[in-house]
Amino acid sequence: MDRTRLFLAANALLWLAYGLFCLAQPGFLAEAAGVAATTPTGTTELRAMYGGLQAAIGVLALLAVLRHDLVRTALIAIGFLAAGLFTARLCGALLDGGLSSYTAGALALEITLTVASIVLLRKHPYAL
Repeated sequence: MDRTRLFLAANALLWLAYGLFCLAQPGFLAEAAGVAATTPTGTTELRAMYGGLQAAIGVLALLAVLRHDLVRTALIAIGFLAAGLFTARLCGALLDGGLSSYTAGALALEITLTVASIVLLRKHPYAL
């Protein structure tokens, strides 16, 4: 398996597993990330954003492993989404004055995914 497909397979496992877990157990986020729902609408929002959205990213990465024509799309999506998460999380940590182990781990993951996506995308036959 080439590096790009390995990267996408790892993303599929990471995003899909975390997304499905958060969909099923949104209360996990209260202790892990300090994010808690106080209403049923809040719980639904956690399921959607931490569960559904992240699981969908994982499904896209998995489809790209299986279908070569989706590789570029998946790399662009992962790169943009990880960069957006990284930027907003870093701004939040700076503005809010808190850097928990969860935040630090997420920042490390997100910048790694961003850079790796860009590097792999540049090596793709239809690179920008």
